[in-house]
Amino acid sequence: MLSLPSSTKVFVCRAPTDMRCSFDKLSAIAAQALSQNVLSGHLFVFLNRLRTHVKVLYFDRTGLAIWYKRLERGTFTAPSVDEITYRELLCMLEGLEQKKLRFSLKHKDNLMREKEVSAIKSE
Repeated sequence: MLSLPSSTKVFVCRAPTDMRCSFDKLSAIAAQALSQNVLSGHLFVFLNRLRTHVKVLYFDRTGLAIWYKRLERGTFTAPSVDEITYRELLCMLEGLEQKKLRFSLKHKDNLMREKEVSAIKSE
């Protein structure tokens, strides 16, 4: 999607947004509802009432840009907080639920042990 510096934050407007809104209206919503400056370079995410459409507003040093996605089936998972990580945004845009993506350290340790055992057996 985008190549962003690690300092970039992702703000989510949790109130349903009219997807007919463009740059000026979305900027006003970000300033009013999220108390953020849209020229900061951070990402601002807006969902419609049915959560089938998402718009991401951002400033890329030369002007405002909007990234827009419409789902053919299903809905986006709406975060329960105003700020999420870039990874959480990518998961949301792909239709993945963050709760189900927890990586088990126990599973990782078992994989490492299996690799070590197979390396010893092959010697």
